Amino acid sequence: MEEGAGAGPARVVPTLLLLAVTAVWGATFVLVQDVTDEIAVFAFLFWRFGLAGLALLLLRPTCLRLLSAADWRHALYLGLFLSLGYGAQTVGLRYTSATVAGFITGMFVVFTPILAAIIYRRRISLAAWSAVILAAVGLALISLQGFSIGFGEALVLLCAVGFAAHLVFLSEWTSTRKAYPLTIVQLLVVALVSLIFSLFEDGPTPPPSPSAWLATAFLALIATAAAYLAQSWAQAHMTSTRAAVVLTMEPVFAGVFGVLLAGDEITWRTVLGGALILVAMYLVELSPSRKVDYDPSPHP
Repeated sequence: MEEGAGAGPARVVPTLLLLAVTAVWGATFVLVQDVTDEIAVFAFLFWRFGLAGLALLLLRPTCLRLLSAADWRHALYLGLFLSLGYGAQTVGLRYTSATVAGFITGMFVVFTPILAAIIYRRRISLAAWSAVILAAVGLALISLQGFSIGFGEALVLLCAVGFAAHLVFLSEWTSTRKAYPLTIVQLLVVALVSLIFSLFEDGPTPPPSPSAWLATAFLALIATAAAYLAQSWAQAHMTSTRAAVVLTMEPVFAGVFGVLLAGDEITWRTVLGGALILVAMYLVELSPSRKVDYDPSPHP
């Protein structure tokens, strides 16, 4: 699948869907911080991903029959990468601000093409690498104050590696037909891993207040079940590098919501960094004159 100017609506719809997902995820950084002030991190993740996976399963209880043995194995790996990403991110959010965590998470845009090149010997075009570099510079402008990285920032950087691996393998393994059952298994794997780790905290205790239950339900149904189903479908129509650059809009949305909801400061660095990320997304996604990436295995 070589993606260029002639992709038309088939190219635009997955991009718009991923942008909607990034807006939802960007808005949840502050919400996650608030909920994890009331409930232990892995208990929260257990309820969030468990409810999300069960909700999707109840809607289509027979869809898991679509998965082959290889699909089940792939879904397990994808769930483990998501577990790494969310575990490291959610713990990291306890030691750094929502805005900083949002922008460091966006460093998956750097790790994604590197992993794709190493694992699948995927050729990444000059335009795509330019977009990756621009996005990384934008993220650095927004998030870095000097070169010191604390414990929270280091954890969130590890989360970015987990999310990059998830992006690379999801683009390789998902398809339009199997996006739904693959999403269910991934989410339930994250719930299981979180349940295990919650035993080292206070166990899988439920949210302690109506407001925490409401926030957890929103995160489960909208920011997890619907969002990951949308991502799995969208990545059946694009390469991992293209998806990664589009998803760097998440930290931009995180910054916007950090300012609006948490009173975080907005500076010229934030504005310039966000502008560079937008230019990067244009290079990799919207430019009508460039073929930005190459994926030799089209998805059904």
